[in-house]
Amino acid sequence: MTLDYYALLQVTQRASPADIKAAYHRALLAAHPDKNPSSAVDITVLQDAYRVLSAPALRAQHDLQLKNTKGPIGTGSRPAQIISLTEFQEDPACDAWSHPCRCGAQYTITVAEMDAGCHLVPCASCSEVIWVGYEMAEDADE
Repeated sequence: MTLDYYALLQVTQRASPADIKAAYHRALLAAHPDKNPSSAVDITVLQDAYRVLSAPALRAQHDLQLKNTKGPIGTGSRPAQIISLTEFQEDPACDAWSHPCRCGAQYTITVAEMDAGCHLVPCASCSEVIWVGYEMAEDADE
């Protein structure tokens, strides 16, 4: 079974490299024997998690292993709420839309995810998942 490095660092699979780095540093501090003598976390496992998640090729391989052991991302998740895409803020530079989570982070959905029919969107920071409602528009010239 593959160790879920995202769960270990307490980030989602959509976490940015900066989010992963920050989570890694938080986990190191929490596991440091001088700060937390009762910590049972092996620092070398945290280092390996950061090494894998910060390298795009290794991260993609890790994601594939997780998918094969857990099933598709988002299966079994029950959305906290249903939110229409019209309530999201569009970011044309990224071809993405975002909506604030109650934890202060963001839900983000990309055009590619919508094209693939994705509706379940996890928060970038906490464990909340929402269902995003949208309909794909037909191209006018087709």
